[in-house]
Amino acid sequence: MTAVAAAKRLAEIAGKTGSALEIDLTGVAEMDTAGAWLLRRAITERQAGGGEVSVTDRQGAHYADLISALPEKLAEPREEKGPPASRFERIFTPIGRAMVDVWDDAVAAMFILGSAVRGAQLKLGRQSGLSPAAIVHQIDRMGVRAVPIILLMSFLIGAIIAQQGAFQLRYFGAEVFVVDLVGILQLREIGVLLTAIMIAGRSGSAITAEIGSMKMREEIDALKVMGLSPIGVLVFPRLVALTVALPLLTIIANFAALFGAAFVAWSYSGITFDTFLSRLREAIDLSTIVSGMIKAPFMALIIGIVASVEGLKVGGSAESLGRHVTASVVKSIFVVILVDGLFAMFYAAIDF
Repeated sequence: MTAVAAAKRLAEIAGKTGSALEIDLTGVAEMDTAGAWLLRRAITERQAGGGEVSVTDRQGAHYADLISALPEKLAEPREEKGPPASRFERIFTPIGRAMVDVWDDAVAAMFILGSAVRGAQLKLGRQSGLSPAAIVHQIDRMGVRAVPIILLMSFLIGAIIAQQGAFQLRYFGAEVFVVDLVGILQLREIGVLLTAIMIAGRSGSAITAEIGSMKMREEIDALKVMGLSPIGVLVFPRLVALTVALPLLTIIANFAALFGAAFVAWSYSGITFDTFLSRLREAIDLSTIVSGMIKAPFMALIIGIVASVEGLKVGGSAESLGRHVTASVVKSIFVVILVDGLFAMFYAAIDF
């Protein structure tokens, strides 16, 4: 008899009124703790109604002793409360936990970076779990397919900067200097920074979602069972693709922004394209272009590593996946802006 059927039958017996109830366990071959609990509950309910209950066990199996040893009801669960936290603990405990999380993320990032560098030393091919086709595929997804949105956003950003700059410089009769403003700002800072932010939101979130969903479906464990490195198969192609795609997208973004600025300068301030290009050649030099392009590979690695770390931290629920995708985008953008600021201070220190 199953526990459900036994519980239903015992409830019917316990609910009856009349003479004393005798429970004979002579024919019981085996009884586990669940059965003993059911009998104990039935006996308690019967006695609460004023009836008498006796238990007989002639086989010497001590089932009656087991039933009598059980309490009449389970203890109510109690929430054990510790001493109240002090104000110092309430302030610094979240800070300490955040620092521990930052340390854990840094260790995981170094592990992924080291594994990726090690993977770069391996021969590309199916035997090592690396495939050039996977890298080319990721470049297509993260680079080629991102060109339209990068073009549109950069064109608008360049146009807005030119319009606002020309509007302010008009009061000083120096509208032509809007070319210097857009050229230096776009090539040195805005171009690579905004491109990296857009890639973090577009490709970084996709990397986290892809790796996280594979973690949820235990596909990463399957790769390990097959003798393949998840870092080499999943992370390394994406890191290489981002490192290649982001500098190229930055170049495209710079051209689009300068074209947008030239269009607005012509339509808003009457600066011709020839004048714009002539002034641009005077305003910028090779160091202006190089100072912005140097940042692109570093930002690409940051986006890829942060996205991979968050993807590998995904648990088994959809809520965990959404939380880590959000964390991936936020952390990537924060670290990218931080690194851009560090580069700016470094350039200022070396007068570059």
